[in-house]
Amino acid sequence: MYQAPEQLIALNKANLEVATRFATVALEGAERILDLQLKAAKSAFSDTVESAKALAEVKDLQQFAALKDSIGQPSMEKAAAYAKSVYDVTSETQAEITKLVEEQIGEFNKQIVANLDKMVQSAPAGSEVGVAALKSAIAAVNSAYDNLSKVAKQFADATQSNMEAVAKQAVTSAKKPVKKAA
Repeated sequence: MYQAPEQLIALNKANLEVATRFATVALEGAERILDLQLKAAKSAFSDTVESAKALAEVKDLQQFAALKDSIGQPSMEKAAAYAKSVYDVTSETQAEITKLVEEQIGEFNKQIVANLDKMVQSAPAGSEVGVAALKSAIAAVNSAYDNLSKVAKQFADATQSNMEAVAKQAVTSAKKPVKKAA
């Protein structure tokens, strides 16, 4: 099938725009992850300095035991919050990329159907059955893709729930007092 130079230029321009959108989403996600990592590193450094200062002021074993518990709890909460933040950023970035992919698949399918319709107009008599079968196959593939997308979304939702439960459990277990040996 022959395409005019204008059609090729328009196709290349559209492909460049799509590639730019994908790159933008990926870079924004990476930037958000790097920002999270930098904030976590700064916070960890600050917490370490404060803990070292507090440890230097300990005068007896009871103060040490109290300090140990007060240092551990915020660290566990911050670690759980950091893990959840990283998960949230990656999930959001994945969702944006998935949305872009779905848009491209939809556009591709529209173009295929439009080209098939053009081919039918110039095709010999009796080829309508073959074209109808091809359109049916495209519809079946789209249906399978939709089902896979739904399953992937359910999996992502379940993973999100599990991540939140694990983070909550980690914080809760860190708050429990440690039993002392008799």
